Amino acid sequence: MTDTSSIGAINNGYETDHKELSIPETEQFKELPPIGSTEKAPKPSYWDNNPKVKRIVKISLYVFLHLVVVGYFSYATYHYHDITNYECTWSGSTNPLCGINFCSGYGMLVLLLGFIYLGLFYFYVFKDTVGRSLYRNYLSPISKKWHSFTRTRIVSFASIALLLVLLGIFVFFETRDDRQKLLSLVAPCFFILCGYVFSTKRAAIQWRVVITGITAQFLLGIICIRWEVGRKIFECLGNKVATFLGYGTDGALFVFGDFLVDNDVFAFAILPVIFFFSFFISILYYLGAMQWVVIKLGWILQSLLGTTVCESVTAAANIFLGMSESPLLIRPYINKLTKSEIHSIMVSGFATVSGTVLAAYLSFGASAAHLITSSVMAAPATLAISKLYMPETEESQTTSESIELEKSQDSSILDAASSGASNAVPIVLGIIANIVAFVAFVAFLNGLVSWLGYLIGVDDIDFEWIFSKLFIPLVWAMGVPKDDCDIIAKVVATKTIINEFVAYERLGQYIESGQITARSAGIATFAICGFANPSSLGILIGSLSAMAPHRRSTITSVAFRAFIVGSIVCFVSASFAGILLQEDDERTNYNVIMQKLGRRNATKF
Repeated sequence: MTDTSSIGAINNGYETDHKELSIPETEQFKELPPIGSTEKAPKPSYWDNNPKVKRIVKISLYVFLHLVVVGYFSYATYHYHDITNYECTWSGSTNPLCGINFCSGYGMLVLLLGFIYLGLFYFYVFKDTVGRSLYRNYLSPISKKWHSFTRTRIVSFASIALLLVLLGIFVFFETRDDRQKLLSLVAPCFFILCGYVFSTKRAAIQWRVVITGITAQFLLGIICIRWEVGRKIFECLGNKVATFLGYGTDGALFVFGDFLVDNDVFAFAILPVIFFFSFFISILYYLGAMQWVVIKLGWILQSLLGTTVCESVTAAANIFLGMSESPLLIRPYINKLTKSEIHSIMVSGFATVSGTVLAAYLSFGASAAHLITSSVMAAPATLAISKLYMPETEESQTTSESIELEKSQDSSILDAASSGASNAVPIVLGIIANIVAFVAFVAFLNGLVSWLGYLIGVDDIDFEWIFSKLFIPLVWAMGVPKDDCDIIAKVVATKTIINEFVAYERLGQYIESGQITARSAGIATFAICGFANPSSLGILIGSLSAMAPHRRSTITSVAFRAFIVGSIVCFVSASFAGILLQEDDERTNYNVIMQKLGRRNATKF
C-alpha cells in the first residue's frame, strides 16, 4: 500500500490529501515502557534459536494432518462401499449415502477434498514451478495481443453482431413453446433506450462495456437457471447456505426462548441470524479469505468489461457483502474515485442484497438459489448499466497494481469473531427502526388517501393501491402473466416505497395462498432482490460520506440516479429470468420450500 493510502486507512476514511489531518510516522506512537522500569527486551524463544527444529515440527504437523485426512477419507470410502453393497440393494432404501450425490454425503466429501488438494497443488507446486513462467512467457503476451486485436473497431463490431445473433437464436428456440415469454425482452430494451436518452454524456458511452456486461448477465442466467447442471449447482449452494444460516436459530432459541422463535416473531426469530453471519464474515475477513475471493472476482470483471479496479472489486464484493460493508474494502481510495466510479459503486450496492439478510428472506419462502443467482447476475450488470446512464469522462487514479484491499483491524480470530457479532447490532437495530418507521409512514399515507377517497364516495383505494398501479406496465414488460400483474406490481411497489423485507414477506403470503403462479413468484424474487429503497438511500449516503467527507457533494449528487439504476438492474435480471424460468421447475421448487417451512403450498397450477 502506498504512503498516502496508508494515511487514508489510519484516518478511518478521511481524504488522503487532507493536510491538517496528516499522520506522522507511526514509529512515534510505539508504546514506551514506564519511567523507571527495568523491563528488558524479551529473550529469544526456543523456536527462534532452533529454526531447523521449528521447520521439522512444522512439516511433521502438516504430514500428520494430511495423514488424518487421508485416513478419514479412506474409512469414509470403505463405509460408503459397504453401504452400497448391502443396504442400498434393499428395495425402498432411503439412506442418503446410496449413490453419488455431490450435494451431500460421500459425493460432497469427494468434491470438497478435490477442490482443496487441487488448490494446494496449484499454489504450492504448479504456480512456483510452471505457472509464473508460463504466464510471463506465453499467456501474458498472447493476452495482450488478443486484447489489442479484439479492441479494433471492426473486430469489436463483428464480435458484438455475432454474439447478438447467437443470443437471438437461443431466445427463439427457448420461447418456441411459449411466445408470451418474448414479452420479457420489452423491459431490457426499454431501459437500454432510457439509458441512452438520459445518459449524462451520450458521446462517452462505451457500448462494448454495456453490451458485454448485459450479455454476461444473460449468460449467467442461462448457466444458473436454464442449464440443468448449473441449476443443480446453485440449488445445492442455496440449500447449503440456508442450512448454514439455519444454525443461527439455535442461538436465538437459547437467548429468546421457544415461544418467540417458534412463533416466527420477526425481531427475535429472523433478525438474530444476522449476528451469526456477521460473526462468520468477520473471521473470513481477518484471515484474508474474503479479500482474496473479492480481488479475484474483481479482476475477472475488470478483464471482462474493462472497468476500473475499484468499481470492479466493489461489484464483486456486493455478491457477499452489503452496500455499507463492500466499500470498506476500498476505503482509502474513495476520495480518489471519479464521479462515474462513485455512481457505479452505489448502483452495485442498490442492485444486490447482503448475505447477512438472506435468512430473513428464506423464512418468508424465497428461493435461496434465486437469491444467490440474482446477486451473481447483478455483478456485471451493475457495471454495464451504470456506465450507460453515467459514462466515464475522467481518468481513474487507481490501478490494479496500486490498490491494496483494506485489512482487518482485529488482533486475533477471537477478536474478529467478537467484533463481527457486535458490529451486527447497529445493522439489526437499523433494520428494525426502518421497518417500523416506513411501515407506519405508509400506513399513515394509506389512511390519508382512504379518507380523501371516502369523502368523494370511493372506499376501496389507498396509497399502496395507487402506487402499485404505476408498476403494472413494468411487471408486464418483465414477463409476468397478465392475471398476476396486479399482485406482483403490489410486491414491487412495496419493495420500492418500504423495503425488500416487507416485500418478501408479502410475496411469501401470495405463494402460500396460491394467488400467483410459481413462475410469477420466481420473477418477483429477482425483481425485488436489491436494497433500492428510501431507507437504504439514506444509509448508503451516510456511510460513504463518513468514509470520504469531502466527497459528500459528489455522493449526494449521484445518489438518486444510482437508486433508479440499481432498481433497473434488478428489473433486467427479472426480465431475463422471465425468459428462462420454467413453470414446472418453479412449482417443484416452491413445493419443497413450503414443505421445509412447514406451510401448505397452494401455488396455482
